[in-house]
Amino acid sequence: MQPDYFNDRLDAVRKRFAASLEGKISDTYAELPSLSDTGASTVAAVAKTYRCIHGICGVGRIVGFPASGRAAKDVEDVLIGTYRGQRRLEAVEMTNLKTALGVLAASAQTELRSSAVPSSSKNER
Repeated sequence: MQPDYFNDRLDAVRKRFAASLEGKISDTYAELPSLSDTGASTVAAVAKTYRCIHGICGVGRIVGFPASGRAAKDVEDVLIGTYRGQRRLEAVEMTNLKTALGVLAASAQTELRSSAVPSSSKNER
């Protein structure tokens, strides 16, 4: 039987994604105060947060975390105007961000528990 390199690589990406998902969400929660701050570092904090969430959007659905990917897209939708405008979040945007981030956290928890990131390779060692 030939090795299944594609599935081995996909499995590695899936595991890396799963291992980093909770940390990315926690980092975003930790960044919340600086996203509506009036300081000079606010624009950089918004950009960093947007890129982090954008990564979850792009990879989540592809590697078997569809609910997390969709929820991350909702978070991204809250951030996109602020990111493009290079400004801080307004109060209503912050409220919307916290709500969307809560949904993302819950989706991630559910998918991480239910998937336990099974291997798709038939060449288990």
